[in-house]
Amino acid sequence: MPQGAMESQPCMQARMKELGLVNEEELQSYFIHRMDQFLTKHGRRLIGWDEILEGGLAPGATVMSWRGEAGGIAAARAKHDVVMAPNTWTYFDYYQSENRESEPLGIGGYVPLEKVYSYDPVSEALSPDEAKYVLGTQAQLWTEYMSNPKHVEYMAYPRACAHAEVAWTLPALKDYADFHARLSAHLERLAILDVNYRLPGKQ
Repeated sequence: MPQGAMESQPCMQARMKELGLVNEEELQSYFIHRMDQFLTKHGRRLIGWDEILEGGLAPGATVMSWRGEAGGIAAARAKHDVVMAPNTWTYFDYYQSENRESEPLGIGGYVPLEKVYSYDPVSEALSPDEAKYVLGTQAQLWTEYMSNPKHVEYMAYPRACAHAEVAWTLPALKDYADFHARLSAHLERLAILDVNYRLPGKQ
């Protein structure tokens, strides 16, 4: 629930008063800490979008950094595991061209293939000791603007191929020109499988 909505909920306001909490951020943190304890007790780990940083992070929490990289950097510096999933590189519901009239409907934003490939989930802002908390990266493809599976495939491919190399290839070994050359053979495989993909280089 958005924190703004908590302000209009009498039961939540009463709970804040009972616990001596100052604001809705502290109430969210209270809930996240309780869930962390429950999951830990049952041999599981809590993972949440970077909003869980607000009001204080639960001891065992892993952070999914989606609003840029700042949340992930803060979590890694606090010795929490992180999955880097920033919207500016990994959101495949964003457009693949600045010419939106020529593209299927997207939620907004612009993340072309080359930008996906350029991403490094281990930020230069992190020290080697902090960087070890970055577990990896994840791409997102939210489908509320997509009316059928072919639309979803078009938004996913070939960006998912680029993101796979981001996740599995050391930055020093990445080469976009080499990736682009190899991609042509993979696109033939996708075509045989009847996967709808966006042609690289299409304007």
